[in-house]
Amino acid sequence: MEEAFLATRRSLVQRLSNLEDHRTWQEFFETYWRLIYSVARRAGLDQFEAEEAVQETVICVVRKISKFRYDPNIGSFRGWLLTIARWRIADQFRKRQSNQAIDPDASLIEQPWFTEAWNQEWENHLLATSLERLKQKTSLSQFQVFECYLIKGWPARKVAKELQVSVGSVYLAKNRLLPILKEIMARVEKGEHEPTRT
Repeated sequence: MEEAFLATRRSLVQRLSNLEDHRTWQEFFETYWRLIYSVARRAGLDQFEAEEAVQETVICVVRKISKFRYDPNIGSFRGWLLTIARWRIADQFRKRQSNQAIDPDASLIEQPWFTEAWNQEWENHLLATSLERLKQKTSLSQFQVFECYLIKGWPARKVAKELQVSVGSVYLAKNRLLPILKEIMARVEKGEHEPTRT
């Protein structure tokens, strides 16, 4: 399941090789900047350093994407991007040049928590982005019911009482919106835009 969420589609990678495709690069940035920033902050960088790590990661991807060859047997784009981000985050620690700076080769680069943090932050970002898109596709009242019941984990009776709906409406919102959310998450993972609601 995790791999299905985190794998980057071949089509997105191929589109990134065209540096003039501004829409694809904008999609790439929107998809990954919060992920890189969040992991950088979790690694111990301050806000400015984390922003620098994001910028340097994107610049590095732009410079190296033409040499990247999509081959799942060798390694994924996600793994390649993770490695670039990890080194750019390590660069920020090197720039600190203080007694508190860690040795990136001995700690940050080798720690398995970095990959775990990357995966956790991607899942968080995937869900948050998908929920925002779901909110645009449904009524605010149904979204609130769904969010309170499924995302916040409130009992159905509490949702019904707080939002002044029937318990049946809570279950109905879940059954109606959960498949839509899953479909949106699949689209977000692929870097696809949602059709505009009319």
